[in-house]
Amino acid sequence: MPGWLAQLTGDRYWEICGEDEEDTCISFIMRQKGSSDQAHFKHIQPKQAEVTLYHNGYAVVDVDGKAVFDGSLTAGTSNCAHLSYYHATGEQIILN
Repeated sequence: MPGWLAQLTGDRYWEICGEDEEDTCISFIMRQKGSSDQAHFKHIQPKQAEVTLYHNGYAVVDVDGKAVFDGSLTAGTSNCAHLSYYHATGEQIILN
């Protein structure tokens, strides 16, 4: 997930700092962790993000309260993130 957030924002060094699961989705709270590149920019606040993955394959990503992704992960919309479903037998479920 950090790689996908880096792709969406152009910023690296994301880490998961919390998660919350509900009946229809799971949400991850993420933040930028410090890097040696950022050491001289101590006055800049690290960005925070919320990634919500719905069980139906939909996802919403907000960074500092601004939506940066709102769509399906089953349609090949991202190079870093995609979602597939499988039967208990291991056979992939093809979605329409």
